[in-house]
Amino acid sequence: MTRATLGQSARRIATLAWPLYVGQIAVLAFSTVDTVMVARHSALDLAALAIGGAAYISVFIGFMGVVLALGPIAGQLYGAGRLHECGRALHQSVWVALGLSVLGSALLLYPEPFLQLSDASPAVAERVRGYLRGLACALPASLLFSAYRAFNIAVSRPKAVMALQVGALALKVPLTALLVFGIALPTPTGEWRLPALGAVGCGIATAIVAAAQALLAWRVLRRDPFYVRFGLRERFSGPSRAGIVPLLRIGVPMGLSMVVEVTSFTFMAFLISRIGATAVAGHQIAANLVSLMYMMPLAIANASGTLVAQQIGAGDAAGAQRLGWHGITIGVLVGATVGIAVYLLRDAIVHAYTGHAVIIGAALPLLTWVAVFHLADATQAVSAFVLRAYRIVTLPLVVNTVGLWGIGIGGGYLLAFDTSGRVPTALRGAPGFWAAATVAVVVAAVALLGLLVHTFRRHERLRAVALSA
Repeated sequence: MTRATLGQSARRIATLAWPLYVGQIAVLAFSTVDTVMVARHSALDLAALAIGGAAYISVFIGFMGVVLALGPIAGQLYGAGRLHECGRALHQSVWVALGLSVLGSALLLYPEPFLQLSDASPAVAERVRGYLRGLACALPASLLFSAYRAFNIAVSRPKAVMALQVGALALKVPLTALLVFGIALPTPTGEWRLPALGAVGCGIATAIVAAAQALLAWRVLRRDPFYVRFGLRERFSGPSRAGIVPLLRIGVPMGLSMVVEVTSFTFMAFLISRIGATAVAGHQIAANLVSLMYMMPLAIANASGTLVAQQIGAGDAAGAQRLGWHGITIGVLVGATVGIAVYLLRDAIVHAYTGHAVIIGAALPLLTWVAVFHLADATQAVSAFVLRAYRIVTLPLVVNTVGLWGIGIGGGYLLAFDTSGRVPTALRGAPGFWAAATVAVVVAAVALLGLLVHTFRRHERLRAVALSA
C-alpha cells in the first residue's frame, strides 16, 4: 500500500463522509433542541422527555437498523451496474419500513413497561403518553426517511440526505419553541392563544418535521433526473419475498446490534444512578461527549462500508479489500487524534460543561477512559461497517452482545459495586463502568478486526480458485 493509494482512498472516503457527518450532527441536535427548550419549561416535562426519549430510541434504533440493511444490498447492486434492481430494493425497504411502523407505533402507544421501569409519577406518566403519541405518528415517516438515507448513501449521493436533515433541523427549532412555550396573538375579537404543550409539543413538532422530511424525500426521488436510471418513476414494486427476505436476513442482526450498543449505555446510566446524583451527572457529561466524538468515526465507517460494497458489486475484490483497510487506517488515525486531544484538554472540556466543582471532580476521571474508549470505538465502527458491506452481520452481533453487555455491563457492575471486596478505590463507582466499557470495546474492536482479516483471506482464496479454474 503506497502513501498515494491511501491518499486517494482518503479523498474518496472524505467526499462521502463530510456530508454524512454534517447530517448526523443535525440529527443529534434534534434531541438537544428538545432538551434545552423543555428544561426551561418545567421539571416534570423534562422528566417526561427523558423517559419518553428512552422509549422511542429503544424502538426506533432497532427498527431503523433493519431498514438500513438496504445500504449494503443497494451498494453492491449499484457497483455491479444493476440499477433497476437497486431501485426495486429501495421499494422493498419501503414495505419493510411500513410494516415495522405498525408494530413500532403500537409499542409507543402503549408505554406502560417503560413507565413501570422508571417508576414515573402520574403527572409525568401522562406527559410521557402525550409525548409518545406524537412520536408514534412520527415513526412511519422517520423509518421511510431511513430508507431514503440508506439508498442515497449506497449510491454515493450523501448530500441529498444532508440537505434534508439540515432543513429539518431548521424547521424543528422554531416549531418546537412554538409548541413547547405556546403563543398568544391579538385578533379583532380578542386574543388567539396556542397553549404551552411542554414535552407533548416536542412530540408533535417531531411528527410534523418527520412528515415534511419524508414528503420532500419522496419528491426528490420522483423529480430529480439522477434517479431516472433506477426506474423510480416507473410503477412502484409490490412487496415480494425475494426482496424482503434478504433485507430481514441482514437487517434483523444489524438492528439488534444497534439495540445492544444503545442499551449498553442506557443500562450503564440506570446502574450508575444507584450510586448517586453526582456520579450520574459526571457520567452524563462523559456519555454526551462520547456521542459527539462518535459522529466522525461513524461517518468514516459509513463512507468506507459504502465504497467497499460498491467495489464488491463491481467484482473488484482487491479494491474492496484495499478500501476496507484504508478506511480502518483513517478511522484509527482520527480516533487516536481526537482521543489524545480529549485527554490533554479534559479539564477545559469538563469546565465547558459545568462550573460545579463536585460534578467536575466526578467527570474528570471518566474522560481518561473516554479517550481510550473512543480510539477502540472508532476501530470497531469502521470494521463493523466494512463487514456489513460483505453482508456479515450475525457474528458482529454476537461480538457486540458478549462484549458490551457481558464485559461492559457485567464487568462494570462487579467493579463499580465492588462485589468481591478487592476492587481498587479508583475503579469503584462510575469509573468502574467506564473501565469495563473501554475493555469491552477494545475486545470488540480486536474481534471484529480478526473477523475482517478472516473474511479478506477467504475472499482471496475464492478469487484464487476462480482464477485457476
